[in-house]
Amino acid sequence: MTRTVFEKADVIPMVAEVFRELGYEGASMSKITARTGLSKGSLYYFFPGGKEEMAAEILTHVNTWFAHNVFEPLEQNDPHAAIQQMWSEVDAYFRSGQRICLIGAFAIDETRNRFAARISQYFKRWIDALCGALIRAGTPIELGTRISEEVVSGIQGGLILARAINDEEIFVRTLTGLAERVAKCTQNGSQ
Repeated sequence: MTRTVFEKADVIPMVAEVFRELGYEGASMSKITARTGLSKGSLYYFFPGGKEEMAAEILTHVNTWFAHNVFEPLEQNDPHAAIQQMWSEVDAYFRSGQRICLIGAFAIDETRNRFAARISQYFKRWIDALCGALIRAGTPIELGTRISEEVVSGIQGGLILARAINDEEIFVRTLTGLAERVAKCTQNGSQ
C-alpha cells in the first residue's frame, strides 16, 4: 500500500533510512519504494533528479541538523556547555550506536566520489568546531587539533564497531571514554 506524504521534508528522513540500511548503490528505486511505502511517482515528484538528488538532499539534511545541534553551539556558545551538548546530541542522533553515520558510510564507498566536497566539508567543520571550543576552554592548539580529530574518528569507529559486532554498548563506551579524555584536556590544558 502506498503512503501519502505532502512535504519533501517528510520524505527525506524516510529515504535517508533506506540509504542508511542499504547504502547508495544498494538503494534501488524499487527498494526505496518498497521500504518507504511511497510510489515512484511521489519520489520523482520530490526528487526529479532521482537517486542522486535524493542523496544530495539527505546530505544537506544531515549537515543542517549537525550544524544546528552540534557545530554552531561548538563555534558560538560556552565551550564546556557546547562540548557537553555535543555528547548528548551525538548519542541521541546515532541512537546510542544503533544508527550508522550516513555521511561516514558514503565516505567509504564509491559514493564518496559523487559528493567528496560535501563529505569532506562535514567532517572538517566538525573537527574545526570542536578544536575551536577546546582552545577556548584552555586546551593548547596542537593538543586541541589532535583531540578533535581523535574524537570525530573515534565516534565514527565506535559506530562501525558497534554495528560490526552488533553490540551498541561499544558505542556508548566509546563516547564515555572520549568524553573523559576531552574533560581531562579542558581541565588541565594538557593530556
